[in-house]
Amino acid sequence: MSKKEAVKEVTHTIGDTLPKLRAAAVQAAPVFLNRDATVQKVARLTKEAKDNGADLVVFPESFIPTFPLWCLFLPPVDQHPFYKRLFENAVTVPGPAFHELQKIARDNSIFLSVGICEKSTANFGTMWNTTLLFDREGNMIGHHRKLLPTWGEKLVWAFGDGSSLNIHDTEIGRIGSLICGENSNTLARYALVAQGEQVHISVYPPCWPTNREKGNYADCLRVRTCAHAFEAKVFNICSSASLDEDAMEQMSVGDPALKEWLHNQSWALTMIAGPNGQPCCPSIENNQEGIIYADCDIANEITAKGIHDIAGAYQRFDVFQLRVNKTPREPAYFYDEGIGESREYIPYEEEDTE
Repeated sequence: MSKKEAVKEVTHTIGDTLPKLRAAAVQAAPVFLNRDATVQKVARLTKEAKDNGADLVVFPESFIPTFPLWCLFLPPVDQHPFYKRLFENAVTVPGPAFHELQKIARDNSIFLSVGICEKSTANFGTMWNTTLLFDREGNMIGHHRKLLPTWGEKLVWAFGDGSSLNIHDTEIGRIGSLICGENSNTLARYALVAQGEQVHISVYPPCWPTNREKGNYADCLRVRTCAHAFEAKVFNICSSASLDEDAMEQMSVGDPALKEWLHNQSWALTMIAGPNGQPCCPSIENNQEGIIYADCDIANEITAKGIHDIAGAYQRFDVFQLRVNKTPREPAYFYDEGIGESREYIPYEEEDTE
């Protein structure tokens, strides 16, 4: 054995061992405004990812029951039927669909991240844009509500709060997640980096029309995904939805011109980037469905952070300071039920079938 090989052998046998994981990012279309059918699609695709060796599978933003794309192009007075159907098919936490997701994670012994439209059990009509994270046992370990709905989303979703801006320390790494435009919020991203994020989950809708012209959405998401991976020195798993023919037909409300416009959108992409800011595998684009995989070694983040750690040695804490308010925003505090109880970690419980 040469001296170089001997040094390499020592390096790999002495010291801490960091996690390795196989990440799977899903790009798929939900069954439009059909919660139960979409949950079954999650079950099928999760099993496929597990059969391909995945430790973590990530589904897109508001996948169950769909991303409310109509809020970006229909007049508010024409959105009421869609809003009603969305609420009827939204997910309660906990609730029957939620428990099905817990069972999917447990049955596949996999970490599962799913975007949902969450509805309030206290305020009839209130919904949030939420991402759930389950561990291999089906326990909910992450429950993040989007801090601030973006643009037309304000017609659909309420504000989240800082209580869910957390990192989850797991056997496959320290996992954080942000939803869509939150990944453009420098302070939100830094708040996760400052908590020791190692694996970042970013989720998006199938497209994001801001005007009648065709944009470059995939390019924007590619830059956004690689930029956070490089700045934070993490693995960034980006999962976006696609839009199927049935959704386009229903949202075009009988208008052929609107349906054609939907067909010609600038579509999102799904990709996985490493701590060097480079893609780890080919991406999925052009409104296609599929699953991509990347083998992620957290140890690869060490040397990258040794060069450029924006929440550590490459930061001036005497110059810059960030304060994050993690107090839950509740409609009322009932003292005999506890104040500010955490929404995170709901254990999986087997149903009694006897």
